[in-house]
Amino acid sequence: MSQLKVLIVGASIAGPTAAYWFAKAGANVTVIERFPKLRINGQSIDIRTAGVTVMRKMPGMEAAVRAKTTQIEGMSFVNNNGRSCGTIRATGDPDQQSIVSEYEIFRGDLARILFDLTKYNENINYVFGEQIASIQQNEKDDGSVTVEFANGLPTSAYDLVVACDGAASRTRAIGFGCGVRDHIKSTNAWTAYFSIEQDLLEGSKVGQAYSAAGGRTVFVGPDPSGVTRVGLMAALPRDDRDATLPFREASKQGDDVLKQHVAQHYKGIGWKTDEAVKGMMEAGDFYAGEIVQVKTPSLYKGRVVLVGDAGYAPGPTGTGTSLAIAGAYVLAGEVGKHRGDLAAGLRGYEAQMRPIIDDMQKIPPFVLDLFAPQTAWAIWLRNNIFAIIARSRILELAQKLFGFFGSAFASSDKYRLPDYEWVAEDHASNRSPSTMRPSR
Repeated sequence: MSQLKVLIVGASIAGPTAAYWFAKAGANVTVIERFPKLRINGQSIDIRTAGVTVMRKMPGMEAAVRAKTTQIEGMSFVNNNGRSCGTIRATGDPDQQSIVSEYEIFRGDLARILFDLTKYNENINYVFGEQIASIQQNEKDDGSVTVEFANGLPTSAYDLVVACDGAASRTRAIGFGCGVRDHIKSTNAWTAYFSIEQDLLEGSKVGQAYSAAGGRTVFVGPDPSGVTRVGLMAALPRDDRDATLPFREASKQGDDVLKQHVAQHYKGIGWKTDEAVKGMMEAGDFYAGEIVQVKTPSLYKGRVVLVGDAGYAPGPTGTGTSLAIAGAYVLAGEVGKHRGDLAAGLRGYEAQMRPIIDDMQKIPPFVLDLFAPQTAWAIWLRNNIFAIIARSRILELAQKLFGFFGSAFASSDKYRLPDYEWVAEDHASNRSPSTMRPSR
């Protein structure tokens, strides 16, 4: 295991987590990222269940996450005139969370925390602005993988290539010999995220959500920096087999065209939406993407293995971050457990993760109807149910009524992740940034 040479593709959340655990076991790790620097934009996410378990195994991570939470104090649905239907707050128990998480954090902040935990490790080298051009696997599973790069990194052989590059993974397509959209199951929904200078919450730290007919919902939340974070969620007709095609076509033409597409979809729906959309047109941190599930018949092919959204994006379940963190931990643990038999380690990874994936990928009944209702009547019903739950302040009742959120709201130790006997301790170096190997 100490000689294992691992290439990880993607430097967001799954990538640095996998790098941490492989390096802890003594592997030599290279992490490549196609963007020229660490991406620090994106929506608020939360860490739950198995993700909490793994986070607590990484010294310093839980404290770092707590120091960078969004500081949101609750979530409220509002009607067209801004009147709140009630507010649900965190339970105060990170092991049994509600809709509002004790570990809610912006994606970019979590990516930065994980990068900072790994960037000085002598066994880890980050290379930015690089991507894979080709992968050549030997016919036998016990052979190395030869990887050719697109932007100057020398062609090299690796024992394992780990794809952590998202639902539309190019590494999956190259390594598995399939199309980029193969194994992707659309939920006919998309989201857009950005921040604006205008304080739409008027100083409050309680997030607000407003829905309009046609499956259009606007979320606004606080940011410790003083800006307002905005999320737009669009649930499209389910009888249209390719309802997200116009969105995907707009995204291919760049952010300016995509912003126009999003703005047209939300034009004139009421509340503070016009102000939010106006701010979106000037936002420099705009990000939008389709909500999909990824379902592959296997998590690996030869020496190419999938972690996080690349292998099992869960869609609108609220479990994507936790799945990515847990998967990275289990992969490195199983490979380390079966030292000298990489094929057995990959089989162990599949066996350990498949039940967790199957559970966390269960889309709760009516979840899109809950967050982005299609009709005015459905919005009225949702708001009134939410009001009853919020005013009763009985979170146990909330979890019964919203019991279809079981995977996201389960206790942290539900999945009983293995405790692996790592073959080496962390090799975190005390080198200064000036002594790091250069990243491209």
